[in-house]
Amino acid sequence: MNRPRRLVSRIFLNIAAIVVIVCSLFPVYWMVNTSLLPASAVRSTPPHWWPDLFTLKNYQEALTDQGLITALLNSMAVTSITVVAALIFAFLAAIAVSRYRFRSRSLFIIVILVIQMIPAEAMIVSVFRVLDGWYLINTIIGLSFVYIAMVLPFTIWTLRGFVAGVPADLEEAAMIDGCSRAGAFWRITFPLLAPGLIATGVFAFIQAWNEFVFALVIMTRPESMTLPIWLRAFVQATKATDWALVMAASTIMAVPVIVFFLFVQHRMSSGLVAGAVKG
Repeated sequence: MNRPRRLVSRIFLNIAAIVVIVCSLFPVYWMVNTSLLPASAVRSTPPHWWPDLFTLKNYQEALTDQGLITALLNSMAVTSITVVAALIFAFLAAIAVSRYRFRSRSLFIIVILVIQMIPAEAMIVSVFRVLDGWYLINTIIGLSFVYIAMVLPFTIWTLRGFVAGVPADLEEAAMIDGCSRAGAFWRITFPLLAPGLIATGVFAFIQAWNEFVFALVIMTRPESMTLPIWLRAFVQATKATDWALVMAASTIMAVPVIVFFLFVQHRMSSGLVAGAVKG
């Protein structure tokens, strides 16, 4: 009796998984499909469910836009600084919270949770005035400071769970075998934290790459625009909205995120304590 029930349950779960996957991938497919159609076919009835009128004209027009390369370089610089700085600070904070006991430890954790509840948009005016006083408006460093502050609470909270999941006994065992405390940490604990670092790095990357509101307020000059702001200006420059062109530009903007994820996904899927039982 249990075997038929398990079979039915497995079939149901597989169908549910397929539905979720299709619902998740369809918007991406529709974006790419629309980008490969001429503008006149985008709103036609019935809709074109596949690119039967295939064209690369939209990509050619988007790639030849003068602001694309500048916006791409700005986004890559801001995102790189944000990811590296956020991982370093969050890693150190997560170790301090998980491995050490100090008087304000619980308060620090509560503050992290409270900060995540505050809408970032509520601080736009204050952030702008601070950056303006520091002469950091329209600068990569100024926008990077803002993004680092935005992603730090979540990255600290996430990394704290990964660090706490690695038993401290592993370090003690390595120290008994002759390693120093620093050596035990870098040789034993740090490699086991790689999946956590990659996961939080992906989150920080996506947040910084796609952020729009603060970039719109802080980066006001054309040469300072990031990709989301370039896409908005690109849409406005086309007067009437050319959805095929917009989808082509959006696809170009999404490619670096996909490439980055494909590059690190094998490390994300590795086990948290994969090396704990190796001899």
